[in-house]
Amino acid sequence: MKHSVLVKLQLPVVVAVFGLAAASAQAGPCSSEIAKIEQAVNQPNSQFTPSARQSVAAQMSRQPTPESVARAEQKADTRYVEVLNKAKALDAANNPDCKKVVDEVKLLVGMQ
Repeated sequence: MKHSVLVKLQLPVVVAVFGLAAASAQAGPCSSEIAKIEQAVNQPNSQFTPSARQSVAAQMSRQPTPESVARAEQKADTRYVEVLNKAKALDAANNPDCKKVVDEVKLLVGMQ
């Protein structure tokens, strides 16, 4: 009697574990591209880094200050993280719109 009760209690746990494992094994439509971007950006001395558009002030024959360069880098990094997270969320939801957002991420890091 104890054995059958124990089996009945364990069965839902086993089913739940296998269900979670199967769900995590399914990749979204953009998972591989997102992984490639992250791997490229995170390589030491990578040529792919977040960047922002050149400002009008940068085009006025003025040299950038270390502070303005740091602000621009921080802004570009923040934008990269925001867009990458959006792509990941759409991918996790299995939403094919993630492909457009992945293209935007690639543009931000210079992969296009």
